[in-house]
Amino acid sequence: MAEKVWEKDAEWAAPVLWRSEFRNVLAGYIRKGLLTRSAALNAFRRAEEAVGGLEFPVDTEKVLDKVDTSTCSACDCEFVALSENLAVPLVTSDSRILQNFPQIAITSANFVA
Repeated sequence: MAEKVWEKDAEWAAPVLWRSEFRNVLAGYIRKGLLTRSAALNAFRRAEEAVGGLEFPVDTEKVLDKVDTSTCSACDCEFVALSENLAVPLVTSDSRILQNFPQIAITSANFVA
């Protein structure tokens, strides 16, 4: 699905913490046997190329505003705050973000449709 999202819009942006968040996802896939270490490293390198120089700091006050009005983690709220700052949709499969921020969060399938 990420490939289809990329085909529709190849300009991706993320808060600076995206690297740590993505590494955590890859670690989970490796531990569950869903990805080899080599495949995970390749996926990370591809993601680095995709995001390129589009990594942004996020205002702490805006993040905490999102935390205060949701059940999402501060990390997740960074993505939400950045999407709002850039006035772009947040394409995600995170059900908690989708539930708490339906005005900005959208599934990959809905984004591609």
